[in-house]
Amino acid sequence: MTVQEMKKLVCDAVDKNADKIMDIAESIFQEPELGYKEYKTAAKVKAVFDELGYSYQDEVALTGVIATVPGGQHNAKVAVMGELDAVVCPGHRCADPVTGAAHSCGHHAQIASLMGVAYALKESGVMPYLGGDVALMAVPAEEGVELEWRNEMMQQGKISYLGGKQEFIKLGAFDDVDAMIMQHTVGGDKVTAGGPGGMGFVAKIVQYHGKESHAASPHEGINALDAAKIGLVACDAQRTTFRDEDGIRFHPIITKGGNLVNVVPAFVQIETFVRGRSIEAIKDASFKIDRALRAGADAMGATCDIYNLPGYLFSVEAPALKSLVEDNLAELVGPENVAKSPSGFTTEANDVSNLIPTVHAMIGGSVGIGHSSNYEIADKNLAYIVSSKMLAMTVVDLLANGAEKVIDIRKNFQAPLTKESYLALLEDLKK
Repeated sequence: MTVQEMKKLVCDAVDKNADKIMDIAESIFQEPELGYKEYKTAAKVKAVFDELGYSYQDEVALTGVIATVPGGQHNAKVAVMGELDAVVCPGHRCADPVTGAAHSCGHHAQIASLMGVAYALKESGVMPYLGGDVALMAVPAEEGVELEWRNEMMQQGKISYLGGKQEFIKLGAFDDVDAMIMQHTVGGDKVTAGGPGGMGFVAKIVQYHGKESHAASPHEGINALDAAKIGLVACDAQRTTFRDEDGIRFHPIITKGGNLVNVVPAFVQIETFVRGRSIEAIKDASFKIDRALRAGADAMGATCDIYNLPGYLFSVEAPALKSLVEDNLAELVGPENVAKSPSGFTTEANDVSNLIPTVHAMIGGSVGIGHSSNYEIADKNLAYIVSSKMLAMTVVDLLANGAEKVIDIRKNFQAPLTKESYLALLEDLKK
């Protein structure tokens, strides 16, 4: 069977199951869940795998699910990935009334396309003709949010990192994977194979400890909120020391600022990211920010605890893999609708790209502002069906003819990091 014949078969299988794929997307959209808590979403993934007769491993990094689909030979392995989690956006029409979670970032479309690939590989009958296996990975917790809760989970040893792909790396899910492909819905009607760059970050939980007193007798207390305000002003003064080319971003929120208006605040908590375009720049800015935050505590006689949580890295391009994705997108939507690659996302897919060839494609179809209450999927065919076809077609390209293309791509890919050096880098970012 030729590559083109197999591609047609997987696309036909996606079309045959288009209603199911769209129903899955809409079902997940209606029941959003936050990272490492995506139990209902994981159950929907497992239901599809059960329907198709795929064996799978569940509870990977708490809620992740991995089904491995065997090929006719086992010369290589390709991972196809989708993200399970939502963001917090309580004003969205489909927000969870308790948690405020909403799929305002399109991860439900990722899981829909992952399920589209699951249907395509099974019902097309192409797997016996392919020279390698496919790992279908539903991964938790792409959004680096709920820092306090995740830090508590880390202290309990239940997770090690903010991001689910980081956990997958540590747990060995990528140890035998030769390439990873995924996609993310974006605004407009264009598609792209994704771009380089993106911004890395380190996350911080900052806790100021003072002393309570009656607000009418503030001299008897130590105002942790004043300490925090001074610390944040000191951080603002640091902004002029950041180089423009480093792209440093510091965007704190106060998550706890006191309990009662007539009690001097004894505890204040801040959560923030320090983003930048290089590890060196992030480390430098993080040191300056920590120093400024502690100065606020010193000024008021308070104390300050800072927990640095390693965030995400920068993407590394795999041009040969990217070219396959671009060709398939051009075949599906026409070359005139394949846009030039913009800068990449801040995502832990970037972390994976430092270890193995990775493509994080971007597929149009959404309207509204990402992470906002007006985010919706407008073009469901593009977001759910075209994306499924692109991923399935790329799997065929990579694993056809004894998996020669993915073997060649992996052989010629110069990974900046090994698993061991990657994990060591994350530990260093905690300092």
